[in-house]
Amino acid sequence: FLVTMASQNAPGVATMKASGYQLPVSPLMIFTGLLALLLSPFGVYSICIAAITAAICQSPDAHPDPTRRWLAAAAAGVFYLLAGWFGGSITALMVALPVSWVQMLAGLALLSTISGSLYQALTHENERDAAVIAFLVTASGLTLMGIGSAFWGLIAGGIGYAVLTRTRRPSLSG
Repeated sequence: FLVTMASQNAPGVATMKASGYQLPVSPLMIFTGLLALLLSPFGVYSICIAAITAAICQSPDAHPDPTRRWLAAAAAGVFYLLAGWFGGSITALMVALPVSWVQMLAGLALLSTISGSLYQALTHENERDAAVIAFLVTASGLTLMGIGSAFWGLIAGGIGYAVLTRTRRPSLSG
């Protein structure tokens, strides 16, 4: 559950909020957590707000009208089902392709999301340094105690934000 929270739910929620969507975070976390708890004995242990899927489906590339982007999420769900049914064939295809091609396809799929997220993160001057800290730690690939860089990027960015906003506050004693 903690790995899913750090690697999928937290970045997924952050991505959605950065795009202007207001999510009921607590009910979503309770629902996905309980569903994972109930279904984990059957091998369904990673029910989450998929960060990459959320990033792709919420971008303007999915649909110019934000109220119609749910269609991209529905299509993604259909493709997840197809990927489950044809997983062996898809895996064989991906293994046959050069690694650089697979990485290129993933990068192209996320290009507008990455640029939009970086723009949003770097827009506010008082939050810029913390955003850069979070980005650099996440991009570093750091793994501590078996927990990946997405989690540590959030932690480092949060600490950076707390420290930097505390040191930049104007003094009331004048």
